[in-house]
Amino acid sequence: MSDQASDPATESFVAHRNLLFTVAYEMLGSASDAEDVLQETWLRWVKVDLGHVQDQRAYLVRIATRQALNRLRTMKRRRETYVGQWLPEPMLTAPDVAEDVELAESVSMAMMLVLETLSPTERAVFVLREAFDVGYDEIAAAVDKSPAAVRQIAHRARQHVDARRPRQAVSQSETRAVLESFQRVLETGNTQGLLDVLAPGVVLVGDGGGVKRAALRPVVGADKVARLMAGGLVKNDRSITVAFTVVNGNPALRILLDGEMDGIMAVRIEDARVTGLYYVRNPEKLNRVETETSLTLR
Repeated sequence: MSDQASDPATESFVAHRNLLFTVAYEMLGSASDAEDVLQETWLRWVKVDLGHVQDQRAYLVRIATRQALNRLRTMKRRRETYVGQWLPEPMLTAPDVAEDVELAESVSMAMMLVLETLSPTERAVFVLREAFDVGYDEIAAAVDKSPAAVRQIAHRARQHVDARRPRQAVSQSETRAVLESFQRVLETGNTQGLLDVLAPGVVLVGDGGGVKRAALRPVVGADKVARLMAGGLVKNDRSITVAFTVVNGNPALRILLDGEMDGIMAVRIEDARVTGLYYVRNPEKLNRVETETSLTLR
């Protein structure tokens, strides 16, 4: 065990593990798939002759990016048959991630959905360049493109994302205040209060994965969203409990019905109103959050 701990390959991998996981997660939107990418990266890394590696971080990122790209292309085809709307797997994040505004935005549910509209290569280039400031030469080696081509891809991806990302950053305190109002509305069953919190053009995206009930298409407009939530959550025979959590670098709500996890609700806030609701109910996507939450509460 001590020999393994002192092994240079192991030490380097462990030192960069969080970076590699975040790169893979931002590319895939799935924590479980990101873990698989880490495993595949490790299996390839231990076969590398470290004596020929000048920059171990860059080499590891290159392996992880290539594995994530292969998986992403497969996942793209799989999502074509996904039942209803697809949302990223929620990932519990530490409070210090939420304090890092740039990192918090890069893993936010809203941004992850924007990244879904990029091609696999565009997504890899954007994540490496914008979220982790990886050099163009390093990215070129990771995606098998020339540095000049990578610069063009990065420019195109940045324009695409900028046109769709939230208009302004919202402070954690403002987000918390809006969520507190939203929490009171859900727990008290005040349907009129929902309309006070929701922006007129709010969009609700639900992901039940064909296992739990969820709207098959995005629901647009405060009245429609309020009616749907009133029928599904507020006016529910089961007791509802709403707890605060931090998911994908941002405050979110953990919703329990009769004490059991029903889903994670992430929000997009602009001008002190909720403009986007992302409700993940697919049990497969909640296993990790549920396990980590139970460990935290012990």
